Order: sequence, then C-alpha cells, then structure tokens
Amino acid sequence: MELVDSFGRVHRDLRIAITDRCNFRCQYCMPEEGMKWMPRDSILTFEEIERVARLLVDRYDVDSIRLTGGEPTVRANLPDLVARLAALEVDLAMTTNGATLRLVADDLKAAGLKRLNISLDSLDRDRFIELTRRDDLHRVLDGIDAALEAGFDPVKINCVLMNGINDDEIVDFAEYGRDKGVIVRFIEFMPLDADEVWGHDKVVPLQRVIDTVNAVHPIEAIQRTSAPATRYRYLDGRGEIGVIATVTEKFCDSCDRIRLTADGTFRNCLFAVQDDSLRDAMRAGATDDDLAAIIEGSVGRKWAGHGIDDVHFIRPKRNMSQIGG
Repeated sequence: MELVDSFGRVHRDLRIAITDRCNFRCQYCMPEEGMKWMPRDSILTFEEIERVARLLVDRYDVDSIRLTGGEPTVRANLPDLVARLAALEVDLAMTTNGATLRLVADDLKAAGLKRLNISLDSLDRDRFIELTRRDDLHRVLDGIDAALEAGFDPVKINCVLMNGINDDEIVDFAEYGRDKGVIVRFIEFMPLDADEVWGHDKVVPLQRVIDTVNAVHPIEAIQRTSAPATRYRYLDGRGEIGVIATVTEKFCDSCDRIRLTADGTFRNCLFAVQDDSLRDAMRAGATDDDLAAIIEGSVGRKWAGHGIDDVHFIRPKRNMSQIGG
C-alpha cells in the first residue's frame, strides 16, 4: 500500500526529529536568548519512534528515514535507536552539526547508519562563532574527517546561504568539497528562522550559486529525482554539488517527505500549519490502524505547495529546531 496525497504524490521519505535540544545556539534555529526545552517525558521514546517507523515501512513502503533534531547526537544511547531502525532495512541517514561526531561516528556506522549530512554554514572561524555562538569550527571539521574515516559514503555538507552573511563563501565551500571528497549542498534560506528576520532579500537563488561555481569550476546538471537537491557534477570528474532551492525554484510537485517531530506530532510538510499527535494517540492506547488513520488523514490534507510567495502564506509557529531538518 502506498501513502498518497490528493495530488498523487507518493510519500516514502520519513524525517524523524529525535530531540529538540542542541549543543549550538545557531541564529537560524533558535533565538539568541535560547529556548525552553521540552520536558523529557514529552519526547518520544525509542520504542515509540520504532513503532511509528515500522508502521510506515511495513504498511506504506517508506524506504528512507532521516534522523534529525535539534542535534540528534545529544540524545543518549543514539546507536541503540539507529540499530532498531536499521533493522527495518531502509536507507537510514542522519543530519548533524558534527561537533561531537568524532565521539560517535564509528558506533553509528557499526549500528547500521548509512549516510551523514553535516550542517556547516561557514568555513571562517569568526563568522562561525557569530552564526552558532560557539567556537567549535575545528570540532565540526574534525567531525567531517571522523565521518569519512568511519566509512560513511557519501558525506554531505549542508550550507544555508544568506545574502550579506556567508554568500561570499560559495566557491570556498565548493573547493572544500572537491578537496575533501564530500558533497556540498547549498540551501536557500527559508522562513523558519527563530528570530524571524527572513526576507526574500536574504535568499541566495539557485542560479547565482550555479553561475558562481561554474565560473571557477565548470559543472553540468544531473537529471533531477524526487530528492530535494538539484544536482550538478564537475566536468573534471571531481565530485558534485547540490542546491536545495525551496524558495526560488520550489520542488513541491515531487516532494515525497513526511515528518515526525521530537514530541510525536506528524507533519505532512515542513511548512505545515497543522499537525497531529501520534504520541498522544499511542499513549492513549491507539492501535496501529488508529495511527494509520491519523497518518492517512494528514497526508490527505497536504497542500499543492508551501506557498512562500503567496499573499496568504502562513509562517509555521515552530522554527527549524522544533520541527526537525
């Protein structure tokens, strides 16, 4: 059975936020004054996460799971959860800021994690401190090395570009990826920042990224799939880059993602304004059929697109760290 919305899109990619906590205070994810974290008993247990994941895999042929946060590596006993989900035989990946990856990379690989995405918005130490409010660039770069040494392939770097902030580092990131053997994905700044300073003037569009890289290292487009990134390979064969152009060249018509937040709410879109609590249903004794009905109802309500450029666009009440990347 497939999980299909009213527009005919089949959903097979599940993003699971396993915590709302982070070891950075990134201005993109949380306000400067910090956040009030969820009580521990509000967060889904590993057993609850596994139950929802298994239902989606067994009943709806979900074949890709991504662990996110907050920062997933702050969740205790993370390799245990990875092993539980790896047993479902899906494409299991994780997005992390990489700061503590050196401590857990080998254990995560041994537990069955297949791929890693590492968030990094600047290669300049002073700018990194400004963005994350932590002097940890060296730890993140070492975390990338640890991921490669552990055998993760591919390792992807997620860089959120912002006009006037880090848009002068496009070529630096491209060359870092070429030299290190990792895939850099440039992400357009989206209206999910905690301080709500987002505006179209801060978005670095896909075409500018491509023109900037191509002027130094010639590239060509790779045929697009349902993945969020538009991909380009270097003509000299030294890897590829990707651009996730959520704002300027939205890909909602091919989106196959669904989301489970750390507190167990099911979301049919990153920009959804309504969600459904699977946690409350499970803790009230819901059967798998009950959960399936909630999930199908949510997916059935999914919009044609996020509507960022629409006059009626409603900004989600939760920011990125509360939803999951």
